[in-house]
Amino acid sequence: MPEAVHRSPLALSEREQEEALHVVSHMVKFDSQTETPGETELAVWLVDHMRSLGLEADLHEVSPGRYNAVGTWRGTGEGQSLLFNGHLDTNPVTEGWTVDPWGGHIDEQFIYGLGVSNMKAGCASYLQAVSNLMSQGVKLPGDVVLTFVVGELQGGVGTLKLLEDGLTADWFVNCEPTDLSALTLHAGAFDYIVELVGNTRHSSKREDAVDALAAAAALVPRLNALKLNGANSEDHERVNRVHAGVLHAALGRDLAEWRPPQVADYAKILGTCRYAPSQSVEGVLTGLRTLAEELVKDFPGLQAEVRRHDRQQDRAHMPPFEVDTDSHIVQVLNRAHTAIGRGPQQTGAIRPYCFYGSDAAHLQHRAGIPGVVCGPGGRYNTMPDERVDIADYFDMIKMHMMTIQEICSLKKEEQP
Repeated sequence: MPEAVHRSPLALSEREQEEALHVVSHMVKFDSQTETPGETELAVWLVDHMRSLGLEADLHEVSPGRYNAVGTWRGTGEGQSLLFNGHLDTNPVTEGWTVDPWGGHIDEQFIYGLGVSNMKAGCASYLQAVSNLMSQGVKLPGDVVLTFVVGELQGGVGTLKLLEDGLTADWFVNCEPTDLSALTLHAGAFDYIVELVGNTRHSSKREDAVDALAAAAALVPRLNALKLNGANSEDHERVNRVHAGVLHAALGRDLAEWRPPQVADYAKILGTCRYAPSQSVEGVLTGLRTLAEELVKDFPGLQAEVRRHDRQQDRAHMPPFEVDTDSHIVQVLNRAHTAIGRGPQQTGAIRPYCFYGSDAAHLQHRAGIPGVVCGPGGRYNTMPDERVDIADYFDMIKMHMMTIQEICSLKKEEQP
């Protein structure tokens, strides 16, 4: 068993709070948008920082010039290991910000910054949990592995590379933003494209045309309302969603816009689908194609094609994730949530988080590691002035400290 903790993880000292805020603020100051040099620059800083804490830490190449950061807190070798997973890459900056997206601004309630919710606060929370336990002199039987990956927004290329290189553990916690809920089921995700081909006429002869733009406009609400088939439970139905996110319509496949008096003869809709473990990509595409066939009946002469849309050749498919709510790692997290004074933890296929994709699916399906998704942030995710509640960030650190001590104290052969 680990040595006695000098102070309960139910309270963070003033020094620990200041350090936690400094670390997450500093991480935000790196512009680490997907496939930019800032991803690796942040990874390099994390390796240096982890080494300064006394962790084993190294860069792991994903592709030339692009690296994950991995740190390990070695136990005595007698216990089970716990892997934390989070990504460093962020979405693009959008309009509407009132604070510097990379300023690392902190006020009395929030930490602000691009990617702080998705998901630098999550990454910082497990880094700080380990830092606190080490400074308190805790010794653990099992290892704690900290992974900070690039390319999650490309379908998880960073985590997949770590798994291909042999990284594994007995348990994992993925810290995507769930507002401290325990997410045990989330959808798989893939993108689709619908192409519609009509027949143009001058607007004076509009009645003789087949209007691809009008057909696309009619299809969008039908797509967004589509009920997918094949879900074997209410929870699985709960993670279903089809969304149309982009619509272009004009003349020809080059989408010429300079002749608006003509009826548009070409339109394309790009969107995304969220499906459950009991469903499949091909099954979802069948539902989309049935919808397109019905549209053609309403617009005689229209041609419609539906297919999967892979925006990038190196984009991985992110499958659905599901773990039993009775799993030991989920129960440990539930107990930690109650212990810090927040009461029973929301657990299950919780919206909106169940519509996310995450690297938890890769850790489960590619490596066979049981785990759960739980992290700070979510309420103000992927929006102008993205932010995380300081109280949630601190409480996540406390929960991680408790989870680490319980999981890594399990004997290697012990079946919880």
